[in-house]
Amino acid sequence: MEKEYDFSKAEQGKFYRPLEELEIPVYLDKKVRTFFSRKAVEKNVELNQIINAVLLKEMELLSIVD
Repeated sequence: MEKEYDFSKAEQGKFYRPLEELEIPVYLDKKVRTFFSRKAVEKNVELNQIINAVLLKEMELLSIVD
């Protein structure tokens, strides 16, 4: 390491990314992925749209129970 570093041309916050912008991967069981992938193909939509629709419906059902 050098004794001193020159930060005169540094740009503050250049690599900053707020945490809420991170995409967290979700890993599905093979059986679950196959099932919903087929449904997505049948409906001609992306897999993430099908998964999100199912999860939103589950959220609605759970809020009724609470």
